[in-house]
Amino acid sequence: MTWVNDVVHGILLGGVYALLASGLALMFGVMRIINLAHGSLALVGAYMAFLCTEHLHISTYLALAPVLPGALIVGYLLQRTMLERSLRAGPLVPLLTTFGLLIVIANLLQYSFSPDVHSLGEGRIGLATFDVSSTLTIAWFDVLTFGVAVVVLVGLQLVLRYSQLGRELRATAADPDTAELVGVNARAVYARATAIAVATAALAGVFYGMRSGFDPNSGANELLYAFEAVVIGGIGSLWGTLWGGIVLGVAQAVGAQINTEYFALSGHVVFLVVLVGRVALQSQLVVPRLRRAQA
Repeated sequence: MTWVNDVVHGILLGGVYALLASGLALMFGVMRIINLAHGSLALVGAYMAFLCTEHLHISTYLALAPVLPGALIVGYLLQRTMLERSLRAGPLVPLLTTFGLLIVIANLLQYSFSPDVHSLGEGRIGLATFDVSSTLTIAWFDVLTFGVAVVVLVGLQLVLRYSQLGRELRATAADPDTAELVGVNARAVYARATAIAVATAALAGVFYGMRSGFDPNSGANELLYAFEAVVIGGIGSLWGTLWGGIVLGVAQAVGAQINTEYFALSGHVVFLVVLVGRVALQSQLVVPRLRRAQA
């Protein structure tokens, strides 16, 4: 029953990673950008919630009311001022731009908040649990986090499939030049996509901050977990990020059961195995085509 316990808790942990990965997957799916500052932007959301709880004396959940609109504005401005110019300069420049943004954010947070570790309160739900059996106890906060991840992913999927914005996002992702010809403003679409991605990152950062402590350099870990979930689930796939997060969470939980030092390592190993498998499969599909073309 211990292994069942680990698998269940790993699935719920996967909700945190899926929430972190959703914005990263959205930006890559629409703009083909791997945002290396994604974890740092999530961390900014956690620090903004920390400021609200400390100075306004409100709960972390109420702090989301100013944090999420602020993240939307930051994302929109980020695309219009930095990413838009870097996109025009080639595929490598956005990587360098977001890497530089990661370093700047980390230093600004350390200067403003010190290197100390902070955390966010989970409220009463943080202490509430329910017993599934005599050996399996589940925290309500973990269920809430997983539920929020599912709601966000379902919401994004519905927006992409049924809304006017979603049709514009899909058209721009497929061919921005052709989308421009039929009246779609690709620049505005990219800005809206980035705004949504940053808002989901901030939401994930707040829940991550309630689950564990964070400091100005925690953004790299959040980026790593989000990137691994995206790759495991399939780059650019929103539903894939959920399955990727679950696989990553289960791998970490099972690894920790074997040895607590294997918590992070087991997830990295699963990520590496999946990545090598995808590359090997892709090469098996591409090489025969090249040979037939040469023949």
